[in-house]
Amino acid sequence: QVQLVESGGGLVQAGGSLRLSCTASGRTFSSYGMGWFRQPPGKEREFVASISGSGGSTYYADSVKGRFTISRDNAKNTVYLQMNSLKPEDTAVYFCTQADGIKWSDYWGQGTQVTVSS
Repeated sequence: QVQLVESGGGLVQAGGSLRLSCTASGRTFSSYGMGWFRQPPGKEREFVASISGSGGSTYYADSVKGRFTISRDNAKNTVYLQMNSLKPEDTAVYFCTQADGIKWSDYWGQGTQVTVSS
């Protein structure tokens, strides 16, 4: 059974930084791409960033490009999301997920709240 546990959310002022972590268990971590999504209040879940199993390829939503960095440590079964220059519109619950081939799996973490005050 795959389990994903996010941590690192919190309240931060605009312009500040946070680093989210997601630790996975249940299958060989390095074999799977990982992704971060977020769900702002009253809106649908949206893609933020993804990283390949080896860490060699990354992709970002236009809204976070240049401010957020996704990375992974396969020895620790953990994927990170470094968020800099945070804006109030980054306020959301952030979720991590694991890929299954070319699509996202049904495995999701419980989410971690990020609140950016203006």
